[in-house]
Amino acid sequence: MTPVVRDPGNISRRGYLGPVADPAPPSEDVLVVSRGCRIPLSELTWRFTTSGGPGGQHANRSHTAAEVLFDVEASGALGPRQRSRLLDKLGPVVRASASEERSQVRNRALAQERLRSRLAAALAVEKPRVATRPSRGAKQRRLDDKHRTAERKRERRLPPE
Repeated sequence: MTPVVRDPGNISRRGYLGPVADPAPPSEDVLVVSRGCRIPLSELTWRFTTSGGPGGQHANRSHTAAEVLFDVEASGALGPRQRSRLLDKLGPVVRASASEERSQVRNRALAQERLRSRLAAALAVEKPRVATRPSRGAKQRRLDDKHRTAERKRERRLPPE
């Protein structure tokens, strides 16, 4: 349970809004992909290049575009099932890049979040579909709808001569 702290900044026009739960400090040395998968940041490889597009000399000289690489095969943080799922879905090296922002720090954060979401999507196990039979009521509604449609089309026809 997180400790409750009285936050002096938690005041509105009507007064004190109540206690605020103190959030747990974010772990800066791991990338949390899911509950069962945490990757140390030391296993990520970063590359920085100049961003294209407008920006003049700043865009031409500053290495703001960030690319992060994660070697799935060499990772010690993954279990055997996680490794095989990632290898099957994403390949031996997973890469994510970002160059939208003018700041390298923001592009790093974007690239790291993109890598996290790609890994999380690949590790997610989809539940198998359970085949179900339509209920008696569903069958009856379908047949009633078919009869209504047939009657509507029958009324559109010209009478026989």
